[in-house]
Amino acid sequence: MADPAADPTAQPASGQYFEAEPLAAAAPRTIAVNIGEMQLTFVTDSGVFSPDRLDAGTRLLLLEAPPLGAGDRRVLDLGCGWGPIACVAGLRSPAAEVLAVDVNERALSLTAGNAERNRVGNVTVARPDEVDPASRFDRILCNPPIRVGKNALHGLLATWLDRLATGGRAHLVVNRHLGSDSLARWLTNRGHEVDRLVSRSGYRLLEVGAVSRT
Repeated sequence: MADPAADPTAQPASGQYFEAEPLAAAAPRTIAVNIGEMQLTFVTDSGVFSPDRLDAGTRLLLLEAPPLGAGDRRVLDLGCGWGPIACVAGLRSPAAEVLAVDVNERALSLTAGNAERNRVGNVTVARPDEVDPASRFDRILCNPPIRVGKNALHGLLATWLDRLATGGRAHLVVNRHLGSDSLARWLTNRGHEVDRLVSRSGYRLLEVGAVSRT
């Protein structure tokens, strides 16, 4: 997920990409995505975030977030869209279990198909209500949907960041002009340790630690 206001080409023709059933008529297309040495092919569609290309924020996240390690056994792609984060994470760390979550049914279908298309066998897709609340994640990767509004965004992040395992980390990419610094302050006030790893192309990459449960 991310914010189309930061990238006009990312906004669907009608409806919002964070709706369960997009109003935009289906218009599937195929795009090529190069991340480092990876050359991948994805099918995208109207009614999902950035259907024409990989957006700049997600690209920054994929290039600059710290690599998944041996301890990152459970990885969450929160707001998977058409699946670039989940697929790249799965290919980079084939021993990990990668869960791709989205409220958008079209996005889930695209991610499942793209994982198969790119031979990523360790990606599972699910709606938020299908995920066991007791599940814990070693890493969360997310380009948050700023457009849903502050209260909804805070509720979304609070729900899932509280599911970080002890010692787990989240990496969030947020447009600098759309509240990245205020979001970092809110996360700090919740008790998270927040570090700004990269600031480039109008985006900030934040590393967010799990809140201590002791």
